[in-house]
Amino acid sequence: MAKALALNVSNRLQPIVAAILCLMAAQLITASCTPEPAPYAARVAIIR
Repeated sequence: MAKALALNVSNRLQPIVAAILCLMAAQLITASCTPEPAPYAARVAIIR
């Protein structure tokens, strides 16, 4: 009984765990990319 329940819960959680792992991998990939340079207007100090 307990083994069947554990397998049922495991089968339900597999897609969720796969989605979380995919999101973590996507974050690692995007974090390793170099950021695009900011536009020139964003880097210029505004003097008033």
